[in-house]
Amino acid sequence: MEKTVSPAIIKRLPRYYRVVSHLFGEGQTKVSSRVIAQIMDVTASQVRQDFCSFGDYGQQGYGYDVKKLKDELANIMGLNKPHNMIIIGAGNIGRAIAGYKGFGDGFEVTAVFDIAPEGIDLGKIKVLNMSELKDYCGKNPVDIAVIATPGKAAAQVAAEVVDAGVKNIWNFAPTELALPGDVLVENISMSESLYVLCYYMNNRQEG
Repeated sequence: MEKTVSPAIIKRLPRYYRVVSHLFGEGQTKVSSRVIAQIMDVTASQVRQDFCSFGDYGQQGYGYDVKKLKDELANIMGLNKPHNMIIIGAGNIGRAIAGYKGFGDGFEVTAVFDIAPEGIDLGKIKVLNMSELKDYCGKNPVDIAVIATPGKAAAQVAAEVVDAGVKNIWNFAPTELALPGDVLVENISMSESLYVLCYYMNNRQEG
């Protein structure tokens, strides 16, 4: 029976990976749960419990082997394999994502689609008309579709993406997408993140 991991732990995984990758880059070979906890502002017990959800990676009195932990976290999240991405929408957000180099070596944007691709230059990345989406996905491996369209177009675009055979969607359109069946959707709201910051700003106690 497959073990169920809580969404809260899953959301902490990228932070763990970022912290451990930073330690690895600094040349550290081992790290304790206490050090990781201090960096992430959680408890050492929380760190140990989270890691135990996936296996036993540490040794009492020694801590964690940094390289092994980094590799294990990458394996858990599927970062140890290539992922081909396409982007729907060549506006400001779509272009920014296409040009971003911080995803890591395993993620490659192979094409961008737009309703008016004429004159859009994204260097080595192909910019194609939306009418070519299904044909492209039929001939090329596509793991993730990034939707970066206006909100009113997102639902129709998502339907076209699914019809083209892509079942993993990273949605930056300003609307929630809820798709049935085996389609995975991660809705990203930049405005919500900004509003959370504003809340804390508005309620911060002045010392």
